[in-house]
Amino acid sequence: MERDKDLRREVEKAFLALSPEEREAVISHGVAVRLSDLRKRLFLAESKIRHFEEKYKITLAQVEAHGLADDADYEMHEDYVMWRHWAGAADKAKTYIVVLEKIAQHGLYLGESAHAGH
Repeated sequence: MERDKDLRREVEKAFLALSPEEREAVISHGVAVRLSDLRKRLFLAESKIRHFEEKYKITLAQVEAHGLADDADYEMHEDYVMWRHWAGAADKAKTYIVVLEKIAQHGLYLGESAHAGH
């Protein structure tokens, strides 16, 4: 734990040694790369969700409102677990995309906000 804190301090110190322009470029490029990754993750998650909706001809919201059918087999129970996983992954990706798009759209404000991790 302490080692992680020391490493984080060293990285932050090195980052802050960069010029404000370089810090902004690093963060801007990081935002762009992360947005790309999150959009791919969202596409995958939504594809998996669609697969389950088509397979069972019902939405996850409907399943959760009414519960699994009494005659649901093992496969459906397993699919439900994965369906919930992908729904959570999609929600998480959407949340992060919204935040990062705001950063990308408005750019960075230098000063205190330029300190990564704070």
